[in-house]
Amino acid sequence: MRGQTGTPRLLRTMNERLLLDRLREHGPASRGELAKVTGLSKPTVSAALAGLEEAGLVLMVGAVGGRPGPTTAIYDMNAQAAHVAGVDVGRDWIRVAIADLRGSLIARQDARNTAHSAADLVRRVRRLADKAAAEAGLSWSAVTYAVVGSPGVLNEASGSLDFAQNLPGWGRPGLVDRLRAALEVGLAIENDVNLAAVGELARGAGQGLANFVFVSVGTGVGMGIVINGELYVGARGAAGEVSFVPTPDSVVPTPDSRERGATEAATGAAGVAAAARAAGMVVDSAREVFAAAAAGDEVAAGIVAAEGRRIGSLVTAVTAILDPEVVVLGGGVGRNLDMLGAAITARIEELGPLRPEVVASTLGDSGVLEGAITRALAVARDRLFDLRYG
Repeated sequence: MRGQTGTPRLLRTMNERLLLDRLREHGPASRGELAKVTGLSKPTVSAALAGLEEAGLVLMVGAVGGRPGPTTAIYDMNAQAAHVAGVDVGRDWIRVAIADLRGSLIARQDARNTAHSAADLVRRVRRLADKAAAEAGLSWSAVTYAVVGSPGVLNEASGSLDFAQNLPGWGRPGLVDRLRAALEVGLAIENDVNLAAVGELARGAGQGLANFVFVSVGTGVGMGIVINGELYVGARGAAGEVSFVPTPDSVVPTPDSRERGATEAATGAAGVAAAARAAGMVVDSAREVFAAAAAGDEVAAGIVAAEGRRIGSLVTAVTAILDPEVVVLGGGVGRNLDMLGAAITARIEELGPLRPEVVASTLGDSGVLEGAITRALAVARDRLFDLRYG
């Protein structure tokens, strides 16, 4: 915390944070209950609650009477003391969600991404943000902090996003500054798959796990890595860019595979559709291939099986390096584990003795938003105390 110059102030802040976190995670409680579970003395709890109440972060929400002794006051955090936003910018969709200080989503807006330039995309994000705020009964300026999830890796020096080939103009210098100027609130930009891994850790299939990976197979192919309960991004933020995992030497690189990564070119949604067309199917998307396979089309079923084997190879490579407890599979293609699972398992068994547990994401298309909200809340809570004691 900034501005903490003395031990009494530091201790007061620590006590208030402890109580606020307890109320956030477990709900309303009395002074006595808080003293019991935190180990703080009742006078210390009373002083901390008074400070939090004065700051508008805690409210008295009820009282318990009808027994000997004074009425017992019940306190809870003021979830409306601040609001945060998560933004998911993908090739096909833009999504914006707003949450209160407890992390409960109070508004969400989704829109197709039909932008043809970075400037157009920035404008669309702002319009959708205003719609989400209006749904929540707020002005967008009332948002304390926002986290934006996007394909690619933020290049701090140029203010651009590297490896964001699926979004038009997203790699141009100055993009981050334009986005900040348009949204007019404090914000961070993080890789979307990394945020999805954070979402799985907080609210999805990764809850309670110390070491797991989230592998997303959709328009792009990427991975978020959680080690010892923390997101791992590597020296330059590019950890998990598995789209660039090499394919066998027998596969001749193409300009597309060099730009997007060999694994993404073959395994991503466009690769699935291309393989189907090469096999004689008339399709425009991977979604149509999976729908045809589900309806009993043998050619489509073969394409899906081949996709499962490619994913199985990728999962085996990842497991050999990271040894995760679980591999969580998501993305528009990857979430079809019911159709891909047999081929994934068969390929893993062919490649050696490693047997990772592969499960489907439980968050669907909400993973990036959940991760973004989780990250934004951590910053917003710090800022509330910075303002109080800064």
